[in-house]
Parts: sequence; structure tokens; C-alpha cells
Amino acid sequence: MNTTTAPSPSTLDPGVGGMTCASCVMRVERALRKVPGVTDATVNLATESARVSYTPTDEAEAQIRRAVRNAGYEPRAMEEAATEDLSPWTGFAPVGVGLLLSLPLVLPMAAELVGSDWMLPAWLQFLLATPVQFVLGARFYRAGWHALKAGTGNMDLLVAIGTSAGWGLSMWLWLAEGHQHLYFEASALVLTLVLLGKWLEARAKRQTTAAIRALQALRPETAHVVLRDGGEADLPLAEVLAGDRLVVRPGERVPADGVLEQGDTHVDESMLTGEPLPVTKTTGARVTGGSINGEGRFVMRATAVGRESVLAQIIRLVEDAQAGKAPIQRMVDQVSAVFVPVVLVLALLTLAGWLLAGAGLESALIRAVAVLVIACPCALGLATPAAIMAGTGVAAGQGILIKDAQALELAHKVDTVAFDKTGTLTVGQPRLVAFIAPDGVDERDALAMAAALQSGSEHPLARAVLAAAKERGIAVAPPDAVRAVAGRGTEGEVGGRSFLIGSLRWLEELGVAVAPVQAQVQRLQGEGATLSALVERVTGGLALRALMGFADEPKPGAAQALASLRQRGIRLVMISGDNRAAALAMAHRLGLKPQEVQAEVLPAEKSARVAALRQGGHVVAMVGDGVNDAPALAAADVGIAMGTGTDVAMHAAGITLMRGDVGLVAGALDISHRTVVKIRQNLFWAFAYNVAGIPLAALGYLSPVVAGAAMALSSVSVLTNALLLKRWSGARASSHTLRNPAP
Repeated sequence: MNTTTAPSPSTLDPGVGGMTCASCVMRVERALRKVPGVTDATVNLATESARVSYTPTDEAEAQIRRAVRNAGYEPRAMEEAATEDLSPWTGFAPVGVGLLLSLPLVLPMAAELVGSDWMLPAWLQFLLATPVQFVLGARFYRAGWHALKAGTGNMDLLVAIGTSAGWGLSMWLWLAEGHQHLYFEASALVLTLVLLGKWLEARAKRQTTAAIRALQALRPETAHVVLRDGGEADLPLAEVLAGDRLVVRPGERVPADGVLEQGDTHVDESMLTGEPLPVTKTTGARVTGGSINGEGRFVMRATAVGRESVLAQIIRLVEDAQAGKAPIQRMVDQVSAVFVPVVLVLALLTLAGWLLAGAGLESALIRAVAVLVIACPCALGLATPAAIMAGTGVAAGQGILIKDAQALELAHKVDTVAFDKTGTLTVGQPRLVAFIAPDGVDERDALAMAAALQSGSEHPLARAVLAAAKERGIAVAPPDAVRAVAGRGTEGEVGGRSFLIGSLRWLEELGVAVAPVQAQVQRLQGEGATLSALVERVTGGLALRALMGFADEPKPGAAQALASLRQRGIRLVMISGDNRAAALAMAHRLGLKPQEVQAEVLPAEKSARVAALRQGGHVVAMVGDGVNDAPALAAADVGIAMGTGTDVAMHAAGITLMRGDVGLVAGALDISHRTVVKIRQNLFWAFAYNVAGIPLAALGYLSPVVAGAAMALSSVSVLTNALLLKRWSGARASSHTLRNPAP
């Protein structure tokens, strides 16, 4: 029987050129979701890009790009935006031409302010305004026409209709009635102001994507590859393979992830981890692509290149967060879907209302034009993504990687933080401080058996046993068979003898008597040691061969970080698999209270403990290493994975901390709070411009020119407000921003 495996879902990130407002976003998303095989599509106005999830087929990518084009927009490669000219005057030429043609039309208005009454000839007004209307404004007609064909509306349609009405009214007054006081200056200046606003908006958008570009710039273009004959050759980075030996000279960027084989140096990893001080690297140390070599020349062996490197994963993670939509954006999408049709109706009502009031066609039409011009949904479309991009970007620079927009929006609501102990609050490098064999047991033989049983494990306690055996010069034989017992320990055979090694809780379950070492157990537990035991299967049952005590140290600054969180009104919980005495001893050193400790918790039980903490409406963040604690991280409202710059569990949680600094937990909550505040401020101003502006325009208090200026200002102000997040520093997270009532 033949079976076929369905292709796994893929993602595509096409650029989308020509979008101007939230209505454009909705239209592109609808078009993409209609493509066969597409399971989801989100569009980001700030980055002018889409994130499309689809089932791969031979024509899928072509169909996706065709759908973008059929919707009236330009599909393009994401790299095009990244390589655009960044000079301050890029794209300013149309604005400059518009200003040169529009300013003479405004001069009579300025003359009226000083009591002079003169007007440019109608034919000259026509010659100045018409190129602005139909040449510089052609982009609005094209985009508006595409929107009409798709059965929707957007900002371009509003601008095109409004300015065309002003230009058309001027033509009618000139040709039909011979008037010289026309409205050419209104249509020309509105278009120029809109173009100016779009130019300023584009400049601000570039700043919101600065974090991604800075990360991409960390990739060197070439690498010095050591050849088989010992020589060196400079190859493009794309040709470097895992296993290649690479030379890194002083001051150069490390081209790939790898292991240092020759030489000693210091490496600046600040752009990856936020760690301000260079890190010492010696033979055997891991180095990360994108970091900067210090004073020493070294040779490394590449272990991860291209998409598998830490830098590539970080870039992908930040891109994912910036491409995603926060839950609050759903409200904006719903408003945007009906915004333009509602504005068109309001403009018609304004026109009809003034005509019925006897104001005349001229006055009524100008007021309707003002309504069309000021009611731009552009600011609505930028409000949320601009803040998310700025927030995730500045957080990445501080070593805080936010996986998705939902985690960013939710983290500010956290009122309870649960911490795993080992490797999160402690250094995670325990030492074997006590190895006690009962009377009649050879201590060296017992340590040799324990080390052999642990020789294939990466658990911190296993490494401590192996280190102790090495220090005592004990040879470690390979085990014959080993089996891990989840949450309890390890069992296996060494030299024909059967052993198990694990927690005292497991020994109690198995009925092993620890009476011969009971006094030592109580003493070590009182000192805060983590206890484990070696047991041998013998005729008649199980026999205790050794009691082992392990000691770990709190992470530097962990106690201060916990105290800071408590001052902010955050409830703290430490979850540990250690016995209660050991857990309480470490908690005391960390400044935690006994009631804040949950001890003797098996790994499989952690997720249930986190779920229990969420009861009563509490919003819980779980902080762990991102691997062993994956179920608990998933069970929390916000999972925070503690990692390092070379071994990051990026997909285990919504937020990953690039260095093991507990203080970054407060930073993650703080940047969430500040970003959500910016989103709310942006949405307030985006709505406020329209709520206040549309009635004023309809009542005749705003001319089309003032309305155009206000519309342009709305988008620029929203982006500028979001960019204020770039001043945030995790090290200076203010204590007043996270005040939640302590339960």
C-alpha cells in the first residue's frame, strides 16, 4: 500500500509596494487568503510586506505574487526595501516639484492677510495646478482605480476624489462663469502636502526597521577559509560549510557559529546578547556569528552556517514578531473595513446638507472635499505595527527577543512570575560537594560507577559527577546500557553490575533504606544541597552505595532582580524539583519567602503548577531554560526562556532572553508595557484626528488645505510617537511602570 505524506506548510514574505492605509492592508489580506493552498496571511503596512503561510506547490509562490498584483499592488522582493537609497532626499523630488508649482498659487492667499487683493490669471492657475493634479497625483488615481475595481476604498481614492472635485469645480467656475477666484490652489496644495506626508512617513518607517537592518549588517560578506594544504582563501559567506576551519583576525566579525580551536581572544557579543562587556574566549569556547573579535587572531571550526546560525534565527524571530498582528489590531481591522465607505457617505451627506441649507454648490463642494481629505485611515494602519516594530527592535538590542506580537501585548498584564530554579535563578553549574559511601563500600569504586552511569548525560548534576571523577583521577568506563527514567533519574549496567542513580524521592518509592546516612542527609539538606543517591541491584533487593550532595550558586544580581519585581507588585514563585529543605535554603539566599517556594515538583508536574497559579484570573509568566521547562512555558500566559548567545531555546517560549540575566525579566515586562502604551496613544490620536476633524470639515471650519496638512500630520505623528521607544533602555526600566496589585 503506497502512502504519500502531505507537504509541510511553508511561509513566504513578499514585499507589497503601493499600500497607503489600513484599507489597503485589508484588501491585500483578502486577496491572499483566496489563493488556493494559503492557510493564513497577514500584511504589515509599516514594513510594506506580507507573511503568507501556504501549502507548497509548483505554482504557489507565483499565485501569491499574482494575487498581490491583481489586488492593485506591486509584489517585490523583501530585499528591495532593505537596499533602497537611504539618503535624506530620497523620493523628495515629487514633493519639491509640487511645492514649486503650488507656492505661487498660495501667494494671493498670503497677500489677503496684508490687505492686498490680487489674483493670478485663471490660465496661469490652470497651468500650475494641472501637472500637480494629473502628473504628481497620478499615483493616487492608479491606486484609487485599483481599489474601485476590487470593490473597496482606500486613502488614495479619498484623495483622488477630493482633489479632483476641487480641480473640477475650479474648471467649471472659470470656463462656465468666468470667475478668477478659483480653488486650484486647494487641490494642488493638498496633493503636495499628502506627498510630503508620505515622504516623511517613509523616512520614519525606515527608522522603525533599523533593528532588522542592524542585525543583517552583522553578517560579513566573506570568510577566511583554511584550505587542506594549510593556506587561506577568502570565500563568500554563502559558500562556507559546516566543518570548515575559519581564520578570524583582530577587529573582524565572526562569520559563522563555531568552536574556537586555536588562539585566545575577547569577543564583543553586545549586538546579539546586549552584554556590554567583551567575553573571554579560549580553546574549546563557542563563538557566535556576527560578534566582533577583539585583539587576538584565532582559528575556529564552523558548526552552523546560513539559516541554521544563531544570528539567522534571531533575525527570523524579530521578523516574525514584526510581521505578526497584536490582538488589539483586530479592532483596527474591523474599523478599517468600513472606514472609507462611511467617509464617502459622510462627504455626500455634507454636500447634500449644505446644498439644502442654501450655501450653493461651490461652498458645499469645498466642505465635502475637506471631509474626504482629512478622513485618511493611514494613521490607523500604522498605529499598531509601528509601535510593535519599534518595541521589538529596541528590545532585541537589549538581548530580549520577542517571538510574537501577542506575547508583547500580553506581558504587561503579568501579575505573577514563576521561576525554575536551576539554571534560571542559579548559575546552573552545580559542584559535587559531598560523596558519602556507607560503611563497607569502596568510595572510589562507587564514584567510578556513578560517573560511568552519567557519562552520556548532559544534565548539570551528571557533569558535576564526571568533573569530580576527573579531579580524583578515576577512569570512567563506558556503561553497557543506560535508560533515563523521566523525572526520577537513570538506571543501567556497568561492568555487568546493575545500578540506578536518582533523587531520594525515587529511592523512597522503591523502598530503599537511607538510615545509614540519615544524619548526613539532614545536614546537607539544612545546608541547601541538592541530594542524589547511587543504588545497586543486588540479590534480595536494592543496596545504597553512595549519597551525593550538590551545591549551586545564585546568579549574580538574581536577588536584586527578584526584589525589584516584588516592589512592582509582582507575585513571585520558585518551582524546584529539589527537596524542600534544599529549595528553602536557596530561596533564603535569593530573598524569597517560604510561601513563595514550591519544592519537590517533577518536570511533568510543572505545567499543572503553572495552571494552578493562573486560577483566579492571574496572568502568569513562567521563566525557565526553554528546554526542560517547555511544557510549563507553554502552560503560562507568557513563557520566557532564559538562554545564552550561543544556545538559545528560541521556540520554547514567546520571549527569549539572550543572556542569563534575571534582571531582563523586568525589562521584558517593561518594554511590553511601554509598547502597549504607545499602541494605545497611537490609536487614540489616529481616531482623534478623524473624530475631531471630520465634523469640523463638514461644518466648514477646515479648508481642504488645512485638512490635507492635518491628514499628513496624523501619519507622521503616529510614527514619531512610536519611534520614541528607541530611547528605551532595559537597564533603566523605571519601577513605576509595572505596578500590579500583589495578591
